[in-house]
Amino acid sequence: DTFKYAGTMGDMGCFSFFPSKNLGGFGDGGMLVTHNQRFAYSARCLRVHGSNSKYYHAMVGINSRLDALQAVVLRIKLKYLDNWTRKRRENARFYNQALKNIGDLILPCPDRENNHIYNQYILRTQERDGLRRYLTEKKIGTAIYYPLPLHLQGCFKGLGYREGSFPEAEQAARETLALPIYPELTLEQKEYIVSTIKEYFNNKSP
Repeated sequence: DTFKYAGTMGDMGCFSFFPSKNLGGFGDGGMLVTHNQRFAYSARCLRVHGSNSKYYHAMVGINSRLDALQAVVLRIKLKYLDNWTRKRRENARFYNQALKNIGDLILPCPDRENNHIYNQYILRTQERDGLRRYLTEKKIGTAIYYPLPLHLQGCFKGLGYREGSFPEAEQAARETLALPIYPELTLEQKEYIVSTIKEYFNNKSP
């Protein structure tokens, strides 16, 4: 099969350029991509108040144009994206090798037929909160993405879901932790992160 990038497999792809993304801007921004001319026309209209001709509005739209400053930043950074992705994968391979069989850690296991870009490196452990506190004490930054699953968010209360409705999502929200994975991570930093995680679990052993 022909290799395809994310965002090119359907009728329309959507990308975020939030600063922490693999390709991040200087502020908020995003992009839609499509080969469908009808979709492209609609998207162009919607992004500028539903207008295809200045001051004439064919539909109700929003003000969602990517400003020129963001475009300049992104065009320059785009040249480096493939190299940054390669380095993220190298960092992930290091973690996957070095953290094997440590405590109850569950490491990322991407489909071999696909390529992971590692916007985050997420591991799972029932010791998540204790491990995170320990890493913080050792000056290692971590993050918990999505600590509350969607069905328990207040905005969806009206749907009637409650704790226990989606146990797998709830367990993942309790156990997942993101380690540093950015391309500029040095070998010394990676070794320090791994040794600190091992230290934590060794201290937990009876």
